[in-house]
Amino acid sequence: MKKLLFGMALLALVIAVPSPTMAMGRVDVGVSIPLPPPIMFPGPPHLVVIPETYVYVVPDVDVDVFFYGGWWWRPWEGRWYRSQNYNSGWGYYEGTPSFHQSVPSGWRNDYRQHRWAGHQWNYQRVPHQEVQRNWQGWEKDRHWERQNTWGVRDLRKPQTRTQQPSRQMQQRQPETQSQDYQNRQQREYRDRERMDKERRDKMDEERQDRRDKERRDKMDEERQDRWDKERRDRMDEERQDRWDEERRDNR
Repeated sequence: MKKLLFGMALLALVIAVPSPTMAMGRVDVGVSIPLPPPIMFPGPPHLVVIPETYVYVVPDVDVDVFFYGGWWWRPWEGRWYRSQNYNSGWGYYEGTPSFHQSVPSGWRNDYRQHRWAGHQWNYQRVPHQEVQRNWQGWEKDRHWERQNTWGVRDLRKPQTRTQQPSRQMQQRQPETQSQDYQNRQQREYRDRERMDKERRDKMDEERQDRRDKERRDKMDEERQDRWDKERRDRMDEERQDRWDEERRDNR
């Protein structure tokens, strides 16, 4: 009889105390950054390059979508996201991408009016496949400078001085422009390298988190199975004790 009372008390204690799995279910709460909603494109997007930059924009949707450095970019609710595809796979990007400071806030009005900095802007709409295939070569070869200065008529203002610049200045100007271009290329390359490293580190961290969670879940499941077996064994033992006691009483 004492064994029966002890077993009933132990069973009540097991039922009353939550298992580790249940406890972890209450405290294992992660805070994630929300992802932006999908963009409804009317069709495969065409892009337009912003004059005096190598930043491409999608003018046919109401939200800002950019292409730069091999990535698609979009702001949403005060945060920035980027993806390798224009319609899926958006991931959070910490901070503001450096290229955005060269994009005027009123570029849509300039696009609709075919005007840029007071000049006629005969922009070219380029299919996104062509941009994604050629953006790096175009930037390296300064394609849009050579292509009628981004389609902006008279973008380069004529010199106001009547006299020609000296030979030394003529030689220094292209060298300075070339050096500035190389410096900008190096900065952009470093930015891309940093972003790629951050992306790889984030993927490694997420992969490790998944492995740790799977390992914890497996340990919790094994622990719960072990406790369930011990409880069943105790119940079987108590049941056997009751039968033995009943047989003795019947005698």
